[in-house]
Amino acid sequence: MKISILIPVFNEEETMMQILDKVSSVNIFHIKKEIIVIDDCSTDRTAQILMKSGNKIKYLRNEKNRGKGYSVRRGIKVATGDVMIMQDADLEYDPNDYEKLLKPIFDGKANVVFGSRFTGEHNNLFFTHFIANKFITFLIDVFFNTTLSDVEVGYKVFKKSLLDKINLREDRFSFEIEITAKILKLKEKIFEVPISYTGRGYEEGKKIGWKDGLQALWCVFKYRFFV
Repeated sequence: MKISILIPVFNEEETMMQILDKVSSVNIFHIKKEIIVIDDCSTDRTAQILMKSGNKIKYLRNEKNRGKGYSVRRGIKVATGDVMIMQDADLEYDPNDYEKLLKPIFDGKANVVFGSRFTGEHNNLFFTHFIANKFITFLIDVFFNTTLSDVEVGYKVFKKSLLDKINLREDRFSFEIEITAKILKLKEKIFEVPISYTGRGYEEGKKIGWKDGLQALWCVFKYRFFV
């Protein structure tokens, strides 16, 4: 078995090498892994840093800024692993949680696993983000008859065979809602595990905003009733 770690990135020069070091050094059940970094047309030194990393990674660069969903789709297309892990580049999520996330898949209990920031150790969760996420998660639970706790979480793990059944279209952060809804429409059960989370503020480069929240809300209805 092989693991593909997909890292969409935009303007993360401060944390890029740290996350690459963490991902490269983590041992995942002694299984082979590939690291795929998709640079969403960064305007800082991210591209230069990545090009110096040599053959440790597969490096893709978007021709213009397209968003997280678009970048993840590009990563999936070139991935050769049996299992995909989504990894943000901002150090909010800890690669030491990989084994915890992968265990339900390796044990044959699930084809998809979500981390949950609300059942694990965490700090610096913005109250407005917390409320928005809880409301969107509540709507997903009601409309799809499930009991998820954190649909906007950045740690999502999938079998490649499952992703091959799904046609993803969302370019930006609403990708998180789209992929959740389409998996639930396939009657797949999403396994959740607690993860650690160290949030950052906007002054440290956090990018998601209120417009993304509104788009996510629309996508809940769109992918439940119209698509």
